[in-house]
Amino acid sequence: MANPTGIRLVDVLLVEDDEGDVLMTREAFEFYKIGNPLHVVTDGEQALQFLRRTGQFADAPRPGLILLDVNLPRVTGLEVLAELKADPDLMLIPVVMLTTSQAEEDILRSYRLHANAYVTKPVDFENFVAAIRQIDDFFLSLVKLPEVAG
Repeated sequence: MANPTGIRLVDVLLVEDDEGDVLMTREAFEFYKIGNPLHVVTDGEQALQFLRRTGQFADAPRPGLILLDVNLPRVTGLEVLAELKADPDLMLIPVVMLTTSQAEEDILRSYRLHANAYVTKPVDFENFVAAIRQIDDFFLSLVKLPEVAG
């Protein structure tokens, strides 16, 4: 799918349990007129169901980018990342760890599990929105993403 400028739009999956961060991400998409559809799930188990298209997510689109929090209920973000990167059908989807965790072990483990980037969430609104814009600029505007079979 392409927008009027000819840039290919991809679905973005946000895996985030903090309602405030979900709201700020939605506001960033609106403020910067990011045309990529944003889908939100609130825990790691839902993320895996969305990606595997099971249960309530049987008709879910295949995301072209995943924004994944480390600290999630039920199944952690790192567990989701490990399962995602071990699945031949899902492993090519770029994953940005978008989290409050600054723990070195989370950063190292994320990259060992083949995360494409690790971004610590800014605490103030303006910097948070700017970070979302930079992720969009890089992953959705600048780089060439693979066509993920869907």
